[in-house]
Amino acid sequence: MSDSTSPELVCSAKGCRARALWALRWNNPTLHTPERRKTWLACERHREQLSEFLALRGFLRETEPASSLDRT
Repeated sequence: MSDSTSPELVCSAKGCRARALWALRWNNPTLHTPERRKTWLACERHREQLSEFLALRGFLRETEPASSLDRT
């Protein structure tokens, strides 16, 4: 359950509206500095698919629970 101060995180997979449980932290080394991180959110169903997409390109840096994100 979410309230207006804590919006639900939604999976980044195309067409998916499921609650995100995972934060896939990545960067494109040809565009971003090494410390820069972008985030895709993933539900349990799409975690592996999105992770593989990023990993095949050498972009995936870390995966952490979505609950660990700073949402301020």
